[in-house]
Amino acid sequence: DPGRRMRAASSLLLSPRGTRPGHMTRHQRPCHPLWTSVAFVRHLQRTDSFSSPLSPKLDMSEMVPPEVRPKPAVPAKPAHVVPSSAHTPHGPGAGGPGSGGSTLLGYIGIDTIIEQMRKKTMKTGFDFNIMVVGHSGLGKSTLVNTLFKSQVSRKSAGWSRDEKIPKTVEIKSVSHVIEEGGVKMKLTIIDTPGFGDQINNNNCWEPIEKYINEQYEKFLKEEVNIARKKRIPDTRVHCCLYFISPTGHSLRQLDIEFMKHLSRVVNLIPVIAKSDTLTPDEKTDFKQRVRKELEICGIEFYPQKEFDEDTEDKSDNDKIREAMPFAVVGSDKEYQVNSKRVLGRKSPWGVVEVENPNHCEFSLLRDFLIRSHLQDLKEVTHNIHYETYRAKRLNDNGGLHPISTGVGDTQESNL
Repeated sequence: DPGRRMRAASSLLLSPRGTRPGHMTRHQRPCHPLWTSVAFVRHLQRTDSFSSPLSPKLDMSEMVPPEVRPKPAVPAKPAHVVPSSAHTPHGPGAGGPGSGGSTLLGYIGIDTIIEQMRKKTMKTGFDFNIMVVGHSGLGKSTLVNTLFKSQVSRKSAGWSRDEKIPKTVEIKSVSHVIEEGGVKMKLTIIDTPGFGDQINNNNCWEPIEKYINEQYEKFLKEEVNIARKKRIPDTRVHCCLYFISPTGHSLRQLDIEFMKHLSRVVNLIPVIAKSDTLTPDEKTDFKQRVRKELEICGIEFYPQKEFDEDTEDKSDNDKIREAMPFAVVGSDKEYQVNSKRVLGRKSPWGVVEVENPNHCEFSLLRDFLIRSHLQDLKEVTHNIHYETYRAKRLNDNGGLHPISTGVGDTQESNL
């Protein structure tokens, strides 16, 4: 009987050696039905033990394997993105809500925050306020014009040579909006005419210190307003360039007293003005002498050692501190030197090139002030000097009451 022969063959196929036909062991029971039918048909085709019109030979090529579903694809990250260093947390609750970290399965876009901040800064711009202090004739206005390569100083904005030296120290400022590469900066230059030019210079630093504190007070009052502005105008002094006369001997008592008082409330940067009047040996000796006097008097200039955030900052700032005070030369006039137009000061024996590091240290001052530490100057002003003034002010008065916004306040802020 063909049917009996098929059942017998099936029993033989499913029965291991040493067992009776039709009996399956514990390990053979979860056998896939498709595999069982395929193996059985192959056995019959191999033996060819029967032929019947009711049971023809089957073609294996007609059999369709089971459908395999592909795994979901992980989104690829852009080519410029560096692989993330995300880690898989271990221990109880790893990977759950509130866990410390997880493995990223694809690109998210966290790194675009830098580009977002750049675009926002380019739209709004930023403020930078720099004060220059020193007695007349040291080239303060010329150096500022050289730093920003434009006529931004107070004298360039409408000063006449007939103007007399004031009898007391005055504070005058002029603001400009300069733009470079799509970035706008509101630059304010604060000048101090009359400083150090009197016969009696006792306490001549007090009007300058008062002005700096007044800007802190103005910013503080804007902060404690109930309905304060979305962006508070920043008139705080971010940097003070103090010009030292190139005597070649030592600091004057006025220099020491001024820097001792002002270094507590503002970022102080001492510079040696008109350093081309000194020989290289005189310049080196004078710089060492100035640094030693500042250290003896306990005067700290920017960047202060305690503000170094890490070893990299400390290494960079140590090089800057060793080079200070910068011996600089300023000039807004160009001369032809070796078929090139350069900024410099012409003398009978040649041209002193302002941006040549072999002639003076103007390029070091410019790179330090604008290209590497400008943002840090603003942060130290806000987080250190302003916060010190704010804490002292609130402690002395037991807190400031909110100031109502009136018409006069609005006009003053707009001005």
